[in-house]
Amino acid sequence: MISKIHSVVPYGFEGKLVEVEGDMNKGLPAFNIVGMANKTINEAKDRVRSAIVNSSFSFPDKKVTINLAPAELLKDGAYLDLPIALAILTLSGQLIKNDTVGKAFVGELSLNGEIRPIKGIINIVEAAKIAGYQEIYIPAKNIPQASLISGIAIYGVDTLQNLYLALKNQLTLRLASKEATAIANSDSSVCTPILDHIRGQKLAKRAMEIAIAGHHNILISGPPGAGKTLLAKAAANLLPALTSDEMVAITKIYSIAGLSTDEVITKRPFRNPHHTSSATSIIGGGAGATPGEISLAHKGILFLDEIPEFPRSVLEALRQPLEDKEISISRANKKSVYPADFMLVATMNPCPCGYLGDPTHECKCTEIQIQNYQKKLSGPLFDRIDMNVIVDKVDNTTLREDLPDTDYEHTVVKNTITGAIARQKARYGTGGVYNSSLSSFEVSQKLKLEPAAEKLLASASEKLNLSARSYFKTIKVAQTIADLDSSDTIKQNHLAEALTYRRR
Repeated sequence: MISKIHSVVPYGFEGKLVEVEGDMNKGLPAFNIVGMANKTINEAKDRVRSAIVNSSFSFPDKKVTINLAPAELLKDGAYLDLPIALAILTLSGQLIKNDTVGKAFVGELSLNGEIRPIKGIINIVEAAKIAGYQEIYIPAKNIPQASLISGIAIYGVDTLQNLYLALKNQLTLRLASKEATAIANSDSSVCTPILDHIRGQKLAKRAMEIAIAGHHNILISGPPGAGKTLLAKAAANLLPALTSDEMVAITKIYSIAGLSTDEVITKRPFRNPHHTSSATSIIGGGAGATPGEISLAHKGILFLDEIPEFPRSVLEALRQPLEDKEISISRANKKSVYPADFMLVATMNPCPCGYLGDPTHECKCTEIQIQNYQKKLSGPLFDRIDMNVIVDKVDNTTLREDLPDTDYEHTVVKNTITGAIARQKARYGTGGVYNSSLSSFEVSQKLKLEPAAEKLLASASEKLNLSARSYFKTIKVAQTIADLDSSDTIKQNHLAEALTYRRR
């Protein structure tokens, strides 16, 4: 007798269908699992046996073989515990084939028959929907994330026994719905500083407003204590609200990474890795080709504080995702492509000691030390940074001024940013394209410069020796400034301001 139970496992940013086949024959009692299963799945034999017995079912006293098809697909994790248990219940006659036809099942079993949450649930539900399944049964605690996907009936189950009763029409499971989902925030950094809390730094605040409005990468350099980190954290509170599609994409990444299995990410990420973080933790990888910090920052901010302190290999690895908005991770037995559409906010000191050019502190660095420090940010990487802002230390008398009790400046700037983003959506459609995402061809086709701006750009391009990438980035920043100014064309003053952010 053969039984077949359908399931799905996450594979990179997608999901793969798995057919759990069961066979039972006469012979000495045995329980074998075949089909490229790793140690975690092989350990499912003990979990499944205990879960079946402790749920008041009988485990067959015969030779049982479970095959996980396709055999060439490497399978990892405890996703298949539940379908394996159902295959055995079908083999032993406790379930019939019609009970599970047209349905998909996934979940980890505990020894007492409880069904535990798993990671990557959005991948699983999406893949099942695309494959044409009408129903999918998942762990109850995964319901909030799974409910983000519509077009498929999703049932949450908490025990193997309750699932059995539901399949036998003796228990009615509640159908998951988006409206009934309790949405909570998970691991998205909540940053309390706002622009009103930052004293002085009018130029830097303006630059941050432009960067947020156009999704431009920005580098802030200046001496210690100038407020660089505070500016970056305040930027997180200026980000626009997530759309439904963005919420699904971010939650999906966090679920794959195992950072959240029972909550929906409702705020844009603000990832702040330390400079001692490994390349794998930032770029992604490992045995399972899991996402790193640059993917966890998708649709949010990746903040690299003191960027020259990061290893050169890590910084150079940022070049491809900054350009393509995705990262391809290849390992010996797996290749995954994850989205990485983040806004880079980086800070640095002017020299190792931080006091180069500071009138109140003497710089103790040698010329060679200064050059080596500044060269850690290579030309190709710097070329991918849209805006470079130099901040000065705020006078101590200004620091003692009372902070305002209101969030007036924050509210005004955020409203202006919202208006600029609305203009971009009207210009490019609803695909979430910002000025910074335009290709060179799209810049030529969609952005209009007034004659005076064209003349200034030609002159500046020659004098500053702008690369092709810097040339187009200057136009894109100027367009964001025009959007903030509610202008349909790029004027000379818009371009002049954009050029001030191209200095190194």
